[in-house]
Amino acid sequence: MMSAALPSPQGHLTAPEFRRLDPGKILETARALTARVGERFPDSGLRRMSAELVGVGQDIGRQSLWLGRPVWPIRALSILTGFAMVALAIGIVLAVLYRPSALYQSKSELVQALDAVVNLIVLLGAALWFLVSWEQRFKRSRALGSLHVLRSMAHIIDMHQLTKDPERILQPGPAIAAAPVERMTASQLTWYLDYCSELLSMLSKLAALLVQEFDDREALESVNDVETLCAGLSRKIWQKIGLVDTRSSNA
Repeated sequence: MMSAALPSPQGHLTAPEFRRLDPGKILETARALTARVGERFPDSGLRRMSAELVGVGQDIGRQSLWLGRPVWPIRALSILTGFAMVALAIGIVLAVLYRPSALYQSKSELVQALDAVVNLIVLLGAALWFLVSWEQRFKRSRALGSLHVLRSMAHIIDMHQLTKDPERILQPGPAIAAAPVERMTASQLTWYLDYCSELLSMLSKLAALLVQEFDDREALESVNDVETLCAGLSRKIWQKIGLVDTRSSNA
């Protein structure tokens, strides 16, 4: 009788660093990328953009931890307010139900009183739901604000590569007054575009890091939008890189 083969311990990724994004590792990668950009393009706007990305990454790391923790002032206020509202509602319901029937002049008054109690319970439920979701909505607004910053940075990075036209570098034609002056070689252009793509990839990682501890549908959808945007912009950049490589190899 053959015994079932036991899985090798080496086959399981039990270490936490393989299952979670590490803010420290992401910042380390962002700093290394900034240093590389600074070495090749020290006076460029792309270097300043990469340095700004490091600062934003630090903010995202702190906010990611904050999103995963309870906001105790909001929770305490919500609980106290909820208990007060429930106690008030119970008092009103008991006053209506145990009011002597002789005090009601007609059955219609009793029906109106019961209808008011039902409306009160409905309003109380809506108010309690508002209090329960208060913390989630507060965190969501902060997360969406940070994601909006990342989305704007993605468009700024795209603006940096937008005017980098491989055709004008590889096959320069007549000078055009309105066109920007290019002083890059084909190799420098490839590095520049590659750094733009890496910066976009870092933005995607920061977006994912932001909501790592925050399970919110709207925030997750916004993260997917940022990732889709960065992937689309990076795809355009790699089309340019492919064009440079093809023309350089044929030259």
